[in-house]
Amino acid sequence: MPYIQSTHVGLLAGACLLASAAMAQAGDPERGQTAAATCVACHQADGSGMNIPGGESWPRLAGLDADYLAKQLHDYQSGERQNATMLTFANMLNDQQIADVAAYYSQLPATPGQGGDVEDSLLARGQQLAERGDWNAYIVSCQSCHGPGGYGVGSDFPGIAGQHAGYISAQLHAWKNDTRHNDPQHLMGAVAKRMNDDDIAAVSAWYAAQPPQRDQEASQ
Repeated sequence: MPYIQSTHVGLLAGACLLASAAMAQAGDPERGQTAAATCVACHQADGSGMNIPGGESWPRLAGLDADYLAKQLHDYQSGERQNATMLTFANMLNDQQIADVAAYYSQLPATPGQGGDVEDSLLARGQQLAERGDWNAYIVSCQSCHGPGGYGVGSDFPGIAGQHAGYISAQLHAWKNDTRHNDPQHLMGAVAKRMNDDDIAAVSAWYAAQPPQRDQEASQ
């Protein structure tokens, strides 16, 4: 591998290791189930979310890391992450309720993603980007931070295997367009800006087609 590529890998790996997890306070899943009643309309009773082609897709929350989920809700409250709908609902919760809701969804079984039924050639490109990246375009592999299989690493890098294609795509475009920037060390913005629309569609579909797994199970 050329020196510049080796250096790039080393810097990214270092940034991944330095990203610190914002630890949420302890949550109670039973209380969280009650507090999550306001989430059901978009994220569904089982936390599976909705994939809406051409519209706003709502992510699967079931099985995601509790500290990651709590951080996102706090980021909506503070304005660090922007979404008019989520701002309204996040502001209905206090800190303890956020911890409870996050604990509740983290313990639910992960559900399958939608939007992965695309042409084989697109899936092949998605797999390449996910597992090996594209050094000609200076795109590092997704698994460099999200782990093998895309099952997540700690509370900074969530599981994306089995996440809806529409949601993954929307977030990659948001990072690319600088409308989302609450990721560790701004890694996602750096990666997304090197991806074209076909790359984003490909990797989104590939991860949606992968079997889901709870983030906690992936780390065991």
